[in-house]
Amino acid sequence: MNLEIDVEEPWPNSTAWEALATRAAAAAAQVAEELAHPRLTASVLFTSDEDVHALNAEWRGKDKPTNVLSFPMLERSGLLDLAPNGPPELIGDIALAFETCAREAEEKGISVEDHAAHLIVHGLLHLAGYDHETGDDEAEAMEALETKALAVMGLADPYGRDV
Repeated sequence: MNLEIDVEEPWPNSTAWEALATRAAAAAAQVAEELAHPRLTASVLFTSDEDVHALNAEWRGKDKPTNVLSFPMLERSGLLDLAPNGPPELIGDIALAFETCAREAEEKGISVEDHAAHLIVHGLLHLAGYDHETGDDEAEAMEALETKALAVMGLADPYGRDV
């Protein structure tokens, strides 16, 4: 998967967010093979709570910021049936909100980088059609994939379980 990455303020320029997003995408593709398709592209926007709040209100009808938003462009069936050859195919867009991400990282006692990696993996899995809001089994399956992807990156289980 190829990523188009845009890093805006207030994300600090002391971290290589592009490299982190690329590593997270590679880890997600190792545990959810449909994300390894060479034609796939996704956009990742590192932005502010204010911008994510506006997107959340406009597209989801929720008048508040959130940590990550995912906007899938392909149905899961289309993703699974994607031919190996052809032009690039946009799987979707992800937007991460800095202030919420930083606050949650502090609450969890982890770095902003580690939490952002988790949110990118989470967002990419949403783009691939995984959904933790459709039931307990689906949530557990998605969480297991997130945990495995983060383990590939050398990061701890964000849900506090052993894999």
